[in-house]
Amino acid sequence: MLRLTGVRKTFFAGTANERRALRGIDLNLPEGGFVTIIGSNGAGKSTLLNVIAGSLSVDEGSVVIAGQDITRLPEHRRAARIARVFQDPQAGTSPHMSIEQNLAVALARGGRRGLGRGVTPNRRRQFQDELASLGLGLEDRMRHRVGLLSGGQRQALSLLMATFTRPQILLLDEHTAALDPQRAELVLELTRRAIAEHNLTALMVTHNMEHALRMGDRLLMMHEGEILHQLDADQKAAADVSTLLELFGQAKGLLADRTLLS
Repeated sequence: MLRLTGVRKTFFAGTANERRALRGIDLNLPEGGFVTIIGSNGAGKSTLLNVIAGSLSVDEGSVVIAGQDITRLPEHRRAARIARVFQDPQAGTSPHMSIEQNLAVALARGGRRGLGRGVTPNRRRQFQDELASLGLGLEDRMRHRVGLLSGGQRQALSLLMATFTRPQILLLDEHTAALDPQRAELVLELTRRAIAEHNLTALMVTHNMEHALRMGDRLLMMHEGEILHQLDADQKAAADVSTLLELFGQAKGLLADRTLLS
């Protein structure tokens, strides 16, 4: 479903501030695959998602979805295929619009701008059914402004909006990091359910190693723009946080050796 080949991205190239954010990333994710991505700050995790979403262009390499090369497609041309949930609960919704209006916008993702006919009776019933699946009572508050919701409710709504049109790729950029532990667990469970029910292909960036081990069927460890380790489902099941810390420690030592030898 998603294939990245030799993807490179450098910021401030040729200057004293040059930073190689992605150093030849190769990644092949089958349809329905769910990969979690961990790494230190500056490892290139969010840059990788930005490149897939099209908010950053690549310097070298290719991005292919379902056999179509989208490397040069702008972000808005990818919107019908790729959905994203950000760390900030306020980023994926419009606070001054109602819940049902936000859902109407999500339904039109990738199409023409604007609400068009807006919220029709049929759409309202559809929205109520979808909201009821969250178990938060939002189906009874559809005309309330989204700005009145709590962070957890808003992030659950953002997740619903992102999966509403069944995108080919779902990008989750530390989407539970700003939530308290209870709400984070709720959003993680909603995430797991949505991906499984709709057979979505997903990438989830997280700093929480326990979440990275519990979620998904594959784990990538990134550092300084490279994928250092990959764990498949069986390896993830046998690993714990101490395993990941040990792998990361080994990787940092390896990188230091490379620097000495270069």
